[in-house]
Amino acid sequence: MTTTDSTRATPRSDYFATTRWTVVVQAGQRSSPQSARALTELYETYWYPLYCYVRRRVVSREDAEDLVQGYFERFVEQNDLEHLSADRGRFRAFLLASMKHFMANQRDKAGRQKRGGGQPILSLDWQDADTRFQLEPADPSANPELEFDRHWAMALLERVVHRLREECTADGKAELFEQTKGYLTFNASATPHAEATVALGWNEGAVRVAVHRLRQRYRTLLREEIAQTLVDPAQVADELRSLLAAVTG
Repeated sequence: MTTTDSTRATPRSDYFATTRWTVVVQAGQRSSPQSARALTELYETYWYPLYCYVRRRVVSREDAEDLVQGYFERFVEQNDLEHLSADRGRFRAFLLASMKHFMANQRDKAGRQKRGGGQPILSLDWQDADTRFQLEPADPSANPELEFDRHWAMALLERVVHRLREECTADGKAELFEQTKGYLTFNASATPHAEATVALGWNEGAVRVAVHRLRQRYRTLLREEIAQTLVDPAQVADELRSLLAAVTG
């Protein structure tokens, strides 16, 4: 392992001190460009699980889009952060609870303004979202909250894989990533397929070592990404267990 690899394998001590969700929560009523940017980054990563939750609660696709877009705009445009506090430790829990509250308020309002009256401040691929949603198993008995957690976990894992792919590409290891990405998850086999050794032109021992290092980096990035949605870094292990249970359960 190179010096760069070793450095990457160890989380920076300052990384968890200023997570994106910490920045948002600490902003309170004094929302700043920094907190708005941090909130935007969180939403851009995790809006699809929220869309799926809302989509199962409302009849039309258009209403679901309006609710998700309107919910986000309320926070960013109106700096509506005064209700945030340290007890909102998990962005995942906050997002679901506050969306429920927002939906209840919207039902009490007649003739709410539909999305499209102005320029959306968050660019989301609604068409792709609805296409993905239509491919979801149609199970009326499914618990929307548990489905939200499952989609959240999948979005987080996709984000981690994306980050690792970008790192490997930057290091000139794009082909290594593509040939070994199937072995990065926690339940994947540690023994590479013979096809990977042939495609890379390496011997099996070298591929085993490379996979081991990539899996270590994958785990580090996973913990870092989870930390970005928490206030207290001590919650990372618990959140990781919850998310893995949501995926496998």
